[in-house]
Amino acid sequence: MTHPITVGVDGSDESRAAVAWAAREAVRRGLPLRIVYAWHGPSEAVGGPDAAEQENWAQALPLASARSATEQHADLSVSAEVLDGGPVDSLVAATADAEALVLGSRGHGAIVGFLIGSVGQQVIAEAAGPVVLVRADDRPESEAAGREIVVGQQGAPDDSAAGLRFAFETAAARGASVRVVRAWSLPPVFAYSPGSLKLLDEAGGMEPAEKKALAEAVEPWRERFPEVPVTEYVEMGSAGQVLLSLAGRAQLMVVQRRAERSAVGSRIGSVAHAVMHHAPCPVAVVPHS
Repeated sequence: MTHPITVGVDGSDESRAAVAWAAREAVRRGLPLRIVYAWHGPSEAVGGPDAAEQENWAQALPLASARSATEQHADLSVSAEVLDGGPVDSLVAATADAEALVLGSRGHGAIVGFLIGSVGQQVIAEAAGPVVLVRADDRPESEAAGREIVVGQQGAPDDSAAGLRFAFETAAARGASVRVVRAWSLPPVFAYSPGSLKLLDEAGGMEPAEKKALAEAVEPWRERFPEVPVTEYVEMGSAGQVLLSLAGRAQLMVVQRRAERSAVGSRIGSVAHAVMHHAPCPVAVVPHS
């Protein structure tokens, strides 16, 4: 079954940039593009448009976005629709059969439109697949040769498999290189066990052990995508800071998230939160498998 690239629109400059990004990605991957608008239903604001006018606008918005996409990519298969129900539930549901959900994002701030504040956090935290955030100033030139796909790797190889898969598939479709980043810091002394100390001694210390762990995580993807140039990068520091220090060389940053649930809803981990709010390039947030 072919899964589309799905993009959510809301009429903002950010969502127009998201449509353009999603259309280019759909063309590169040979996938259809699905454009959706998650509508709350008519509002009852005093002095605002009546319900019929609001409904007409809601129906017209994704259709106008579809026309824009087909004007740029005549052979692209595009569908447009309005999703009923709450924006969180409908957008999360849209990720179940999508290769990725693409949304507009305001630079260095909250996600805009129907994704303001906690709504945006919930969509990203509960999505079944990757969510890509695109700034209003994103341009095709940022995908030019020489800029890398930067992806974070942490933990055991299986822990980062979903993020690495998305990064390598994107790089293969674009003819781009991948930089896989592993950040490390010294754990508290009491965290060491005799077994872990023995493994560290055999590896020659913390940094060689981290490089070995990174190489083991990357190896299956090198074999699966031999045409993709790969750089393995290890640096001491917090993962968010290390990734953001490399954002200037990236055409896309890929981070994984492990959603944390609390009494007030789902929360995104600190690394994904930092990168998606402060990286100047598009950011893909990929759920752990």
